[in-house]
Amino acid sequence: MAPRTRTLSRFVLAPATAVAALIGFAAAPAQAAIWSSSDQWGNYTTSDGYTLYNNIWGSGAGSQSIWANSSGNWGVWADHPNTGGIKSYPNAKKVVNKSITSLRSLTSTYNVTVPSSGAYNTSYDIWDSDYDYEVMLWVNYNGAVGPLGSPQGNLTLGGHTWSVYKGDNGANQVFSFLRTSDSSAGTVDILPILKWIKDTKGWWGNETIGDVQFGYEVTSSAGGLDFTTNGFSVSSG
Repeated sequence: MAPRTRTLSRFVLAPATAVAALIGFAAAPAQAAIWSSSDQWGNYTTSDGYTLYNNIWGSGAGSQSIWANSSGNWGVWADHPNTGGIKSYPNAKKVVNKSITSLRSLTSTYNVTVPSSGAYNTSYDIWDSDYDYEVMLWVNYNGAVGPLGSPQGNLTLGGHTWSVYKGDNGANQVFSFLRTSDSSAGTVDILPILKWIKDTKGWWGNETIGDVQFGYEVTSSAGGLDFTTNGFSVSSG
């Protein structure tokens, strides 16, 4: 898998007024979604405290639209050219804002429908509160995509078996965990993974976990592809 670079630019948000209008498009569900947007930085906060982002951040991107009925029922239609480099990371985010040692639990469930073509990964993107460290958990991936950094071996933890990579994109450290077989639905026990990074490997200290994001990192989807989240939730204690 070829290495890739990542930046924090995808977290820049447009003013709320830029995304106030609801935009209909062909990829939305049969019933009208409660929110949709084709804006680059379109975002929407659900009643249960999740924030959804359209989040088209990479160079050479095409068009993309996001729709949502809830934090656990949302999707994306993306038409990005078959060129290298990540174009977007549409996602749903839950803010945790607790240190690793103060967390008693941190789990998440997911259920997705993804295309059989294109180049993408379906992944969690977990950040410390200062955005110095990034933990990616890839639950499925397709096409010419690969993690940043060097391989660190395989690990069975949090209910899954992962191939682990460690890298640096110049802005932050990146720890990537790639599931060794694709999964479209499941539960991830995230806290043991964070503790393994801290206690077993010593790659970070007692970081405050800020954002737990889940979505689709799209490199190419020429002609238009649908990515659907049928279920998603984050629980912490």
